[in-house]
Amino acid sequence: MLASVFVVEGARALRDPDALAARAKPVADRVAPLLERYVPQAPTEARSLVRVNGAVQLGAGLALATGRLPRLAALVLAASEAASTVSEHRFWEADDKEERRRERREFLAGVALCGGLLIAAVDTEGRPGLSWRAQRAAKDARRAARTARREARLATRTAKAEVSRQAAALVH
Repeated sequence: MLASVFVVEGARALRDPDALAARAKPVADRVAPLLERYVPQAPTEARSLVRVNGAVQLGAGLALATGRLPRLAALVLAASEAASTVSEHRFWEADDKEERRRERREFLAGVALCGGLLIAAVDTEGRPGLSWRAQRAAKDARRAARTARREARLATRTAKAEVSRQAAALVH
């Protein structure tokens, strides 16, 4: 259910990027120098960035909806939604009181979606996360190393005792 809005909005952005490009222009203008610096081949105009964001939302939305890499998909969608929310619902710039209220409500809805996506991104569905698994594997490895050292000491003592017995048997 959470993914549905991103699948629909992503497809809309791909079909008609011009409808969103004007609202995204202020954010695109701020992001463009960073893109040019770190990813020179990336598009920097608002229309192209809207289409890229739409493709990301559509792809990650479908991944989340189908359960393919759901944590990664939710994290990608959270980042995308944050950028979309800031670019599309700049309530602080609205002059009309009613428009400001409407944009603030939409902005807060976007923030709420980000929160839901972040919860989905850290949800392990009852399975331990990677951090816990790594800590558990390290603990198990330490335990196995202690057991191996103990077994090696025991084997060494047993071998020494056996050598001593055989040496004594040869002497007598």
